[in-house]
Amino acid sequence: MKTKGAILWGIDEPWSVEEIELGDPRGGEVQIRMETAGMCHSDHHMVTGATPMPSFPAMGGHEGAGVITKLGPNTPPDLAVGDHVVLSFIPACGRCPACVSGNMALCDLGMGLLSGQSVSDGSYRIQARGKDVIPMCLLGTFSPYMTVHHTSVVKIDPEIPFEVACLVGCGVPTGFGSSTHVANVMPGETAAIVGVGGVGMSALQGAVLSGARKVVAIDPNPWKREQAIKFGATHAYASMTEAIAPLMEVTEGRMADKVILTMGEMEGSYIEEGLILTAKAGTLVVTSMGRMDAFDVKMNNFLLCMLQKTVKGCIFGGGNARQDVPKLLSLYKSGQLNLDDMVTRSYALEDINQGYKDMLDGKNIRGIIKYTAADR
Repeated sequence: MKTKGAILWGIDEPWSVEEIELGDPRGGEVQIRMETAGMCHSDHHMVTGATPMPSFPAMGGHEGAGVITKLGPNTPPDLAVGDHVVLSFIPACGRCPACVSGNMALCDLGMGLLSGQSVSDGSYRIQARGKDVIPMCLLGTFSPYMTVHHTSVVKIDPEIPFEVACLVGCGVPTGFGSSTHVANVMPGETAAIVGVGGVGMSALQGAVLSGARKVVAIDPNPWKREQAIKFGATHAYASMTEAIAPLMEVTEGRMADKVILTMGEMEGSYIEEGLILTAKAGTLVVTSMGRMDAFDVKMNNFLLCMLQKTVKGCIFGGGNARQDVPKLLSLYKSGQLNLDDMVTRSYALEDINQGYKDMLDGKNIRGIIKYTAADR
């Protein structure tokens, strides 16, 4: 079918909304009418080259929610036309060694996320200007329609608004799980969240719901610090350096039991800054993505060893999309997880470049693309 999508033709170029050809679903695939898409910072990493693409053109979008419109052959019986679904940015086969050991966020299918080649048969589902297109994370939610393998699809409660459902395909479970799964924030602890955009605000809420006694938000943007207090932060500071002295005071010198780095752009020097805020035997979780070609990390190895601190990486919040997506949406329905206020603005697909400018200017916690009848 002919539709449209936001295409990237090279590094540091703007998104180009243009006609694409979308293939029908093949073995184990479904076609989805997209209703919303989240505008995550990770898609901007494609623009800057921080996440290198093997070739161009590429189509953005790895957060989204919509309705199944077509089923390919051999689709699992639990999926049907009309189902409301969320797209998981990492597929999960349920059979590889990572999946069966409980690490579905590290499913072996993830090795093909930036290849553009479908899980089912290795071919491409999207063409633009006669060329094969690589969709971000084998999804490409920056289009009103998509064809995707069932391992990337999670069925959801149809009562959930699409405007918030799209967030739980990446940003919310990544941040929330950074606190609950990877950092394992415990009742009474002090947790510090560095960078309170969409992922960071989710990590903040995860720490609050885990029972942290003090939740410290760190962000240079004054508006985001104000929002963090509304989401449950007990303290807010502009930088990790500024937070050192007051954190020492409120913790009687112990510092934060758990520190979670969720800023949009990761630098190696941030590791040492985060470790300074981390308590003895505490844990620093690195959720922020750095450039794939960056290797330098700054830390004091003596203090890392002598104070028995832990540094942990984090992908998808260390969780399981099939379990975590319904759980998070259940928390939303019960009023315990605030997703509504995380959506700052909605945009038409044609306004995608303005949406990312607003993100970089610090105007949004999370922007979303909302599709309408005019997009069909």
